[in-house]
Amino acid sequence: MEGPLRGIIAGIAAWKLGGGCLSTIVIFLIVFYLLGFVRC
Repeated sequence: MEGPLRGIIAGIAAWKLGGGCLSTIVIFLIVFYLLGFVRC
């Protein structure tokens, strides 16, 4: 997955799953990295 859609999805996932500031950033980075492997 490429482009801004990847960032939007990662941001939504981090916002929903993150409890604090640091955990939200870590979740965003993990989801953003994992979405790089998805080919849609």
